[in-house]
Amino acid sequence: MMGRWSGRRPRHAGNSRRGRGPSGPFFSGLAMAALGLATPAAAKSLEATASDPLVQSRTLTCAQAAGLVQDKGVVVMATSPTLYDRYVRDLNFCLHDQLLRPEWVPTRDAPQCFVGYVCQERMGAGEKGN
Repeated sequence: MMGRWSGRRPRHAGNSRRGRGPSGPFFSGLAMAALGLATPAAAKSLEATASDPLVQSRTLTCAQAAGLVQDKGVVVMATSPTLYDRYVRDLNFCLHDQLLRPEWVPTRDAPQCFVGYVCQERMGAGEKGN
């Protein structure tokens, strides 16, 4: 199942495929939270991810990585020196128009460990899946 990683487009710091600059989902989420339009859990998770240190998935066991996401609800985790993502426990940590996508990450004891989900934008009528 290692071939799954080779086909993914890297998400580098400051160059996420989800959004760039102030118009990206992070800033829209902050604006929604400020206006009271996001769920309390989503607003809290935006604050938590901005101040928490980046967790390295390869330094944790599979149980530790999955437990961290379950305990905190949301964790920004690096899967390599240049790739990271925001992993969530459930839909309460996503924006109202997002879906959950299950994610597996490499850990110290497993090449593919299910840790939780990532929030994903819904596809529009003219968009194609990957």
